[in-house]
Amino acid sequence: MSDTFSPGAIELIEQPVIGDFSTVDSRGRPHVTPVWIDHEGNDVIVNTAKGRAKARHVEAQPAVAMSIVDPEDPYHVVVFLGTVTEISTEGADQHIDRMAKKYLGKDSYPFRRPEEVRIKLRIRPERILNQPDASAA
Repeated sequence: MSDTFSPGAIELIEQPVIGDFSTVDSRGRPHVTPVWIDHEGNDVIVNTAKGRAKARHVEAQPAVAMSIVDPEDPYHVVVFLGTVTEISTEGADQHIDRMAKKYLGKDSYPFRRPEEVRIKLRIRPERILNQPDASAA
C-alpha cells in the first residue's frame, strides 16, 4: 500500500466510474454508497447533499474507505482508507454540475431539488492500494 495514487489510478478516477464509498453509521456499522468521484491532486472529492446518510456519518466519524473498479478491467482496482478533511458548500453546486457533465453528459445536475444544499467532501487518502491494470504488466 502507498499514500499516493499511481498515474493509472488517477486516469481511472478521471473516467466516469462509480466509487463504492464506505462510511461508519451512528451504531458503528459500515454503510456503503455508490458515488460519483473526482479528485483535486491526491485528494478525492465526493459531492452529496446536507442531511443525507453519508454526510451525517462523516460529520460524526470522518474515517472512510472507497473501492473503485475499472469496468473494462476488473483487475484494475483502486482501494483506499482515508479521512474526510473538509466538508464545504463552497463551489459544491458548480461541482455537481461538472460531475453531471462527466457522468451524464448534461450541463447541469438534473436531479437537484430546490431545498437541497450541496456539499463537497474532501477526502485525504492515507493508505492506497493501486492494483495495476492488466495492460500495465
